[in-house]
Amino acid sequence: MDASEKTAYTAQILDPGDFGDSSVLQRLRADPTVEFIDHRDTQLANLRGLRPAPDAELLAEGGRWAYYPWRRAVVAVLGPRGYRAVRLDRNRNNITPPEQEQLGRLRIGVAGLSVGHVIAHTLAAQGLCGRLRLADFDHLELSNLNRVPASVFDIGINKACVAARRIAELDPYLPVEVVDAGLTLDTVDAFVDGLDIVIEECDSLDMKAVLREGARARRIPVLMATSDRGLVDVERFDHEPDRPILHGLLGDLDIGLLPGMSSREKVPHILRHLEAERLSPRAAASLIEIDRTVSTWPQLASDVVLGASALAEGVRRIGLGEPLRSGRTRVDIAWALDQLDEPDMARHRPAPAENHEPAELPGIPGVIAAAAVRAPSGGNVQPWYVQAGPTGITIDVAAQHTSTMDVGFRGSAVAVGAALQNARIAAAAHHALGPATLTDDVDGTPLRATLTFADGADPTLADLYQPMLQRSTNRHHGTPEPIDAATIEALTAAAQREGARLRVIIDRDDIVRAATILAASDRTRYLTPHLHREMVSELRWPGDADPDTGIEVRSLELDAGDLELLEVLRRPDVMAHLARWDAGSALGEETRDRILASSALAVVSVPGGELRDYARGGSAVELVWIIAQQRGLAVQPVSPVFLYAHTPADFDALSPQFADQLRQLQRDFRGLIDIPDEESIVLVLRFTVGPPASAPSRRSLDRARVLS
Repeated sequence: MDASEKTAYTAQILDPGDFGDSSVLQRLRADPTVEFIDHRDTQLANLRGLRPAPDAELLAEGGRWAYYPWRRAVVAVLGPRGYRAVRLDRNRNNITPPEQEQLGRLRIGVAGLSVGHVIAHTLAAQGLCGRLRLADFDHLELSNLNRVPASVFDIGINKACVAARRIAELDPYLPVEVVDAGLTLDTVDAFVDGLDIVIEECDSLDMKAVLREGARARRIPVLMATSDRGLVDVERFDHEPDRPILHGLLGDLDIGLLPGMSSREKVPHILRHLEAERLSPRAAASLIEIDRTVSTWPQLASDVVLGASALAEGVRRIGLGEPLRSGRTRVDIAWALDQLDEPDMARHRPAPAENHEPAELPGIPGVIAAAAVRAPSGGNVQPWYVQAGPTGITIDVAAQHTSTMDVGFRGSAVAVGAALQNARIAAAAHHALGPATLTDDVDGTPLRATLTFADGADPTLADLYQPMLQRSTNRHHGTPEPIDAATIEALTAAAQREGARLRVIIDRDDIVRAATILAASDRTRYLTPHLHREMVSELRWPGDADPDTGIEVRSLELDAGDLELLEVLRRPDVMAHLARWDAGSALGEETRDRILASSALAVVSVPGGELRDYARGGSAVELVWIIAQQRGLAVQPVSPVFLYAHTPADFDALSPQFADQLRQLQRDFRGLIDIPDEESIVLVLRFTVGPPASAPSRRSLDRARVLS
């Protein structure tokens, strides 16, 4: 090894397609002391396995050889683009590809390569820079190996050179410049010129001050980590070019006097800089013992690694323009470990099933009102106000309980129609059935359903009283067993009886297409902030303050793993990231899986688009649902986001970000079902065969009143 190879700290990149590089490779191959290492096939397999799949141009990029003189070894590597793509792939989505590209343009200087070694290596490993400049005059000693991740082979080598070599072995393409003479008053300016960020880890108070002066003059931010109680120091000279260096902790000291001061004269300033009153007890006690029972300031590898992690986050924020103000903080692991506590295991245990039958209301009017509130509604919000008296019952849309998906109160109208159907069934069973009417926009309510009591009879409805009381939403995946023709005929006739139309999808290809559409719709619900917020607000967990409305989480029929995943899916910050990345294709998979497990999909539609039309459709939905469950089917309503949207303004209100996508999904779904323009879809029901529901939804009687 010649003299230049002994001091080398960068890998020599050799392109076998280049004539000059090819000659160098031939010479190296002829040298028996040089080892060639080739794992290119594995690297190419890694590249081909990336998701999304890399483009043809990247796959066609030629490989290179990296020669490491200090190792006497030549290593086969992918080309620069492919190498970076594979090496940083596991950063996603903590750092997205566009963010990685932006961070890859940063030029960072690190001064002081004991603590700075770990910091520089962390920045390189995480892809937080495109160029590094390292400065240190000192050479590695055995005592440095308690915290510097080097080896006995590096003892006696310049510390900056040791760090640069380790980085080159991590990424041979990353440019690293070494200033092995360290920093002096004469070289500081040259060191900071052209940098975007300065990391300062010098031992000398003189250089700490001078380096900051140079950075401040060029509006370059300075970061520092001190290995005691996780102290992290940020000075945003790029935002505040007039702020005092070291946060003004040096007071009025003329830094030009520092080089001429003795160590003893510097002690008060050093202690003020370190905020001696906040040092850990061990560090403060050791400070007194320096040059007596210990030779220098003690440092631990764990503290150094912690500081590197903190500064890496600071660099990431600065590089991406995210908030990071000047100041100090402490990431004190010892303190954090003193705060250890037991996790809340109760939250992770499913609550035992309980029977929550609503309280009884007085008299026959009360029985009929109680039947009405058993009707289904979107998210079980129960968007009605029920009033029963001696002569009849009224069911009004309660406008205050609407939601974004309840466009124009159409979903509420469906719920009111279903409540009216329940009231009619209960009235028939108690020999009190009379005429029913639906009226739009009356007495301040968007829709009113009225049932007048009489002595009318309807044996068919009366026979459905007990099945109506037992009707529930069943979200078990179930099995897609065939539905017999007689059942389909009975369900179709039930819808027709209420003036609606029922289309039953049993073709597997059509079910697959429907599953794709409905899954895509659910994805938009997760990724649209107000829709996601409303969806989460519908869920009821054990101990919820309002258990009589909303959807009991046990009724979702999720296993323990999926219930834990729900804790992630309910977080708005997680959904915000997925929306920003245009990701989250998995968010609709649960819906897709349920649809694919269906025996059939039933789509109820009605002529017209007024609220009373939707209410008639709601009555049809309830009748179909009761009969389907009576015949052994598990029934689950499916409400795609686009269900009640009519106009472009409706879609924009649902989700400005996904309005066009929702409009297309609605067109695709209507085309699949063959719904004419003059008809409105009221609801989609999923039929399957499965066990009974684990937790029937509860009902509130607070919105029902019986008059004497």
